[in-house]
Amino acid sequence: MKAITVTDQAAGMAGMKLAERPEPQAAINDVVVQVHSSGFVNTELSWPSTWADRSGRDRMPTIPGHELAGVVTSLGYGTTGLSVGQRVLGLADWYRDGTLAEYVAVEARNLAPLPGDVDFTVGASLPISGLTAWQGLHEHGRLRSGQSVIAHGAAGAVGSMVTQLAREFGAYVIGTGRAADRQAALDFGANEFVDLDSEALEDVGRVDLVFDLIGGEIGKRSARLLRAGGTLVSIVGPSEVRPADGVAIDFVVASDRAQLHEIVQRVRDGRLRTNIGTAASLEDAVAAFSPTVRRPGKTIIRVRS
Repeated sequence: MKAITVTDQAAGMAGMKLAERPEPQAAINDVVVQVHSSGFVNTELSWPSTWADRSGRDRMPTIPGHELAGVVTSLGYGTTGLSVGQRVLGLADWYRDGTLAEYVAVEARNLAPLPGDVDFTVGASLPISGLTAWQGLHEHGRLRSGQSVIAHGAAGAVGSMVTQLAREFGAYVIGTGRAADRQAALDFGANEFVDLDSEALEDVGRVDLVFDLIGGEIGKRSARLLRAGGTLVSIVGPSEVRPADGVAIDFVVASDRAQLHEIVQRVRDGRLRTNIGTAASLEDAVAAFSPTVRRPGKTIIRVRS
């Protein structure tokens, strides 16, 4: 099969290439999925799990990518809940070869049915962005109606999901980003917007929850804006400044079939819009990951036309 592989950790994106790889086999409780579309996160090449298996053994050349939408082609021993020919979406395991390939082996529990009226390209854009937003707001942030939320990167792939879901849950959302992102953030539902390059974040006052996708100095400043009992939720690692009267939680997104179902249903009925910035073929994937023009939103690779 064709796949994007990386053979040199030090080379980063420059080490990516299109290559021929053996088709995967379904292990116990696995399914093999014919990938139609795949998502990719640029930071994957800095994750230890990209380069080693769970035992710490080198697994180069590695196939990156973890989000997928496709069709089940075979079932491993003991696999239940899915069937051959079924459309699915979900997350591949961090420590195994990923989804930038024509086929991928995935634990069945990491997949959810993809309804026939949801395009594969849209489906592949949902798992990481949607689950990250859902889990950060619901499970870790324990967001309640009437609370205020700072959504950093509100025009991005994850931030736009945070903004939309927070508004649905009854929150007042303050989006942040660059000046060029203002209208997009407002279109995704932010009540107001802060240009981090030219406007003072501190002017927004105290808030109940900060969803931090940036870290660094912005993360430090955000922690100081929490009301007593507030929460700083981060996916960029522990904050260097702990809130004086609140809590800071950093987490790694986890696959969840029921949550994926909730997210897909919102896309189907129009409550949630995905944010795709670039869509390219597998042959053009490497170039798409190193764009010369900044395009906010998710990069999706259409493995099958």
